[in-house]
Amino acid sequence: MSLSDDLAAATRCLDDLTRAVGRLEPQLGTGPDIRRVRADADHLRESLALLREAATARYENPRRPDLVPIPDTPYDSTLWTDSDDEGLGARDRHAP
Repeated sequence: MSLSDDLAAATRCLDDLTRAVGRLEPQLGTGPDIRRVRADADHLRESLALLREAATARYENPRRPDLVPIPDTPYDSTLWTDSDDEGLGARDRHAP
């Protein structure tokens, strides 16, 4: 399934949950438990909307990394006159 299909399926499931909670409410009353379940379903709907926005921005407009051009010309060897060779020490010394 594609991302949009998965988001649509989650939305349908959330719609089913909301309808089921609506059918339970007349049977159970409007006590704190049913209000909590309704609030949780509303929070899930908000979270799903935020997820859809983030996914749309991420997958429809992917940010490409900035390309850094690397020249084909050789580097200036004077850049490394005072550098160490990968932990081997100074140029006049050698690894054991």
